[in-house]
Amino acid sequence: MYPLKFENLYYEKIWGGRDLKKFRDNLPEGNIGESWDIACHEHGMSIVSNGKYKNLTLGKLIELEGEKILGDKIDKNKFPLLIKLINAKDKLSVQVHPDDKYARRVEGELGKTEIWYVVEAFEGANLVVGTKDCTQEQFKSAISNGDFDKYLNKVNVKKGEVYFVKSGLVHAIGQGVIIAEIQQNSDTTYRVYDYNRGRELHIDKAMDVINFTLTGEKSRGLKVENENYNKIFYSLCDKFSLELYEIKCELKEESDRKRFYIFTCVEGEGKIYFNEGEETITCGESILIPAYMGSYKIKGKLKILKSYVPDVEKVEKEIIHFIER
Repeated sequence: MYPLKFENLYYEKIWGGRDLKKFRDNLPEGNIGESWDIACHEHGMSIVSNGKYKNLTLGKLIELEGEKILGDKIDKNKFPLLIKLINAKDKLSVQVHPDDKYARRVEGELGKTEIWYVVEAFEGANLVVGTKDCTQEQFKSAISNGDFDKYLNKVNVKKGEVYFVKSGLVHAIGQGVIIAEIQQNSDTTYRVYDYNRGRELHIDKAMDVINFTLTGEKSRGLKVENENYNKIFYSLCDKFSLELYEIKCELKEESDRKRFYIFTCVEGEGKIYFNEGEETITCGESILIPAYMGSYKIKGKLKILKSYVPDVEKVEKEIIHFIER
């Protein structure tokens, strides 16, 4: 087993742009809004771009190697995560995602909880995370007359900030950002408002699933400092865990036979050394660490997100250990 790289799956969007050229040299023509970087979904399937499994789809690789890739505790029938880079030159629709129960019943797939890391923030960069000072009736009425901006929790954002977007939370990615998005493996979105751009709205379904008690706030994280790297715990739930490593020179780890890891580089570059060789990792790139890969180390000066489906109790104990130390 070795660190798996994948071809980028690009999607043109009316709100997209060209900012991914900042760290990509393979961007196709058009206003590119999304790059699906690790995906195993009917709307987008990753293809391995390196090593022994080159040109295999992620789905086929899971069929062949199963637990060696995913781990003993991960369902082989449904890859759990979807990793994207999003470039919003213009604002996205105001939208909401359903939870698992509603999505399975109505859409036949997983719900969507996600988390955003701001890779780049240009002038005027902003996000909408949640509603404020309104009831369901007030919000629905405001949708009808287009006067609901006052009910949206709009925040200006900076590079390096993190926002957790739970299913049921009204949200929108504003203009002027590149976002690394880690989410459940779902492509279900209910648009509430789309600034009269002519796309389908899903107001009835959205009103079914919006949770007006949810609030959106910047994730502060818990930072643990080490000599060779710092680690920040940003999010922990049963869907995924998100951590950030600020590597000063070297990080040594062991893969977990119960689960795979995904690393997404958000600043700098480095190399991953493992038993069979080495791989580079550069800004904007995601790499999957198979569950059965074994020991590895990452060298360089870089920041990388680590996302995975956690053993929640185990991670909680790790966090408590650091707090009590």
